[in-house]
Amino acid sequence: MEEQTRHPAPHRPGSPVRSGIPEHGRIPKYYAVKARIADLLDELGEGGALPTERDLAERYEVSRETVRQALRELLLEGRLRRSGRGTVVAGPKLEQPLSLASYTEGVRRQGRRPGRSLIGLERFPCPPELARGIGAEPGEPVWHLERVLLADDERVGLESTYVRVARAPRLDVDFQPDSSFYGYLRDSLGISFGDADEKLETVLATPREALLIGTPPALPMLLIHRFSRDQDGLPLERVRSLYRGDRFSFTTRLRPE
Repeated sequence: MEEQTRHPAPHRPGSPVRSGIPEHGRIPKYYAVKARIADLLDELGEGGALPTERDLAERYEVSRETVRQALRELLLEGRLRRSGRGTVVAGPKLEQPLSLASYTEGVRRQGRRPGRSLIGLERFPCPPELARGIGAEPGEPVWHLERVLLADDERVGLESTYVRVARAPRLDVDFQPDSSFYGYLRDSLGISFGDADEKLETVLATPREALLIGTPPALPMLLIHRFSRDQDGLPLERVRSLYRGDRFSFTTRLRPE
């Protein structure tokens, strides 16, 4: 069992109560090291290079494995990111609103440059399990648009969109894959969004998804399923959006019913 350490760190607003310290005051040694490295990140600032594992182990007088465990958690939380053969302090997470605004609009509002990289656009007969969600008949032609999501050229997610060919018959001709699909529907086809049903959950990426996004398979992802309807209440699209858990958080405004 790993040695336990007392670490009476002060509580910071927005952080877990007493920074996650149990009432008996003892925490695993790696967690105490993690807290000290977190303070170091604040000093280094965004983009600052982190000392090597060996240097950190000597600084805090612990084993390299203890340091490694602390760094793994900081990487998963998005406080650090790999850069070449080293590790640097990551910038703040992107805040994406849970709304009918597009990914493009959400990223642009934060001063970042949104983008998308096309993986594929294919047309196939609609399977029964998909038909109802997009208002299609089984076997009717549907589009599947798959793109990697980018923010300042950094790969941050993966998006799959399904829509009836009848709703966007020239999607393969008129649509620019690196642009907003919502903008295309609105500006080129006169289709506005009315409302949507959305489900958010945490998952692990499949090996293919991790390769496309450029992350380790063990990195937690935020998965959003969206079924959208147009201004007339008719089913329009189904979207499966996978976001990096270390680079994204989601916000919404709640109102009483």
